[in-house]
Amino acid sequence: MKKLMLGNEAVARGLYEAGCGFVSSYPGTPSTEITESAAKYDEIYAEWAPNEKVAMESAFGASLAGVRSMCGMKHVGMNVAADPLFTLSYTGVNAGMIVAVADDAGMHSSQNEQDSRHYAKAAKLPMLEPSDASESLNFTKLAYEISEKFDTPVIMKMCTRVSHSQSIVELSDRTELPRKAYEKNGPKYIMMPGFAKKRHPVVEERTALLTEFAENTDINRLDEGEDSSRGFIASSTSYMYVKEVFGDKYPVLKLGMINPLPVRKILDFAASVDEVIVVEELDGFIEEHCRNIGVSRVKGKEIFGCIDELSPNKIRKAMGLEVPVKASFPEGIPARPPVMCAGCPHRGLYYVLKKLGVTVFGDIGCYTLGAVAPLQAIDTTICMGASISGIHGFNKANTFYGEKTNNKSVCVIGDSTFMHSGMTGLANVAYNESNSTVIILDNSITGMTGHQDNPTTGKNLKGEACTKINLEALCHALGIERVRVVDPYNLKECEEAVKEELAADASSVIISRRPCALLKYVKHAGAISVKAEKCVGCRSCMKVGCPAISIKDRKAVIDGTLCTGCRVCSQLCRTGAI
Repeated sequence: MKKLMLGNEAVARGLYEAGCGFVSSYPGTPSTEITESAAKYDEIYAEWAPNEKVAMESAFGASLAGVRSMCGMKHVGMNVAADPLFTLSYTGVNAGMIVAVADDAGMHSSQNEQDSRHYAKAAKLPMLEPSDASESLNFTKLAYEISEKFDTPVIMKMCTRVSHSQSIVELSDRTELPRKAYEKNGPKYIMMPGFAKKRHPVVEERTALLTEFAENTDINRLDEGEDSSRGFIASSTSYMYVKEVFGDKYPVLKLGMINPLPVRKILDFAASVDEVIVVEELDGFIEEHCRNIGVSRVKGKEIFGCIDELSPNKIRKAMGLEVPVKASFPEGIPARPPVMCAGCPHRGLYYVLKKLGVTVFGDIGCYTLGAVAPLQAIDTTICMGASISGIHGFNKANTFYGEKTNNKSVCVIGDSTFMHSGMTGLANVAYNESNSTVIILDNSITGMTGHQDNPTTGKNLKGEACTKINLEALCHALGIERVRVVDPYNLKECEEAVKEELAADASSVIISRRPCALLKYVKHAGAISVKAEKCVGCRSCMKVGCPAISIKDRKAVIDGTLCTGCRVCSQLCRTGAI
């Protein structure tokens, strides 16, 4: 049976067909749909973990129990999971274990363009890199075979274009495997120095065996070409682009196993062509390997650069070929900047912070959009949980050098992000008494990746009722005495709360609580309108940056198809026109 599938869906299908029984992940675009799709198979236990480190450690536990497992994350999530990753390379596995990571070249929904291939090399773990949905399914099944044959976790590297593009896959039945028995083995699984020293040579021996495997596996294959004046080496989407641009004109060495890379196969390929051109997104990972093994006539980054994702037209342009003329939008159509949705609960709170002129440490989530005009309420965004740690350091450093900033600085963090990596930062604020104000933007969901539940929502991945963590009680337990809840639709209440907590001589938490306006269960009051005869065109309502409000003929106009009736704008109208 054949079916059209997203790359992420195909990975999930591969998990199913390979007999995987346990999946734990933290949602992160472009990896999220792997776990969401896996959860649709009743034969697989699937869960959202609070963060990627927890997910990876849980997947290892399942592997130890004799169940094939997987943990999924985006590229920056690998940073969070790096601690167990490097040590799992030493311990190996019991049942097969896959680490699925999705890179985001082009930064469509990410704060950097890091290249996850370096993790595979640094941790000395095998990495497979499919180029379409069909390979995504097949490589997933192969990854389990490699994992169990070589006693190692296997990294499956996806990317935005493979994860979110569709192609035809061939479906097979599920293979039910007997659970592998768990046997106590301290020297293998207890990584204290005496045992770990003896495991490092095992890792090196395994790398040598995997390199030999890379020489012979058919996922590293040669596509013959008519013209040997040049040959291309590529993987993933770059391979697809090369084939689209050049067809069968030049030979192409297609690499499906990206770590460890073959040596003989690449040297033989290089000897068969006059010039080697490596096409790969971001860093020159394959190109560097080619140079290290003695391929002298190799080019790559000097042609294509190491910034942004590639495309067929970028390759054409870089290679001096004619680029087809694309249809363009008519002149005069304005661009639509990123903006928070109409009725977004974060808008009112951000308006207050902007009005008060405070320094705001931001975090990762849809609420990062508070940084754009007209609100421009955020000063910095680094990574998950960094807002709380950052405000602590900012205030402590300034206080140490005689400048008081705790009365004019706050941080914001979402409910899911707080559970991911904000709790330890808040414990630090309490423990070291930095007198900082932390605002938790509780919209009752993980909004940035498409409405996934988290430990504060009371529902699990399958939407079933589960334990709901109480944020107020948690903040108190972490040592914060001043904890209060506000409604971000109430500007006066928000402003009073922020002023009072900034003035207090103590660490504090404000929970701005209102569910995401896009949640299906949220019932809106209904659109409001503008009485044109009362509107004086002062544009005060425009200061909140709501996409439902515009100006026409110098009067405010509200689009009833967008407006949710939150009435934040009406609180800014001095004439009562709204």
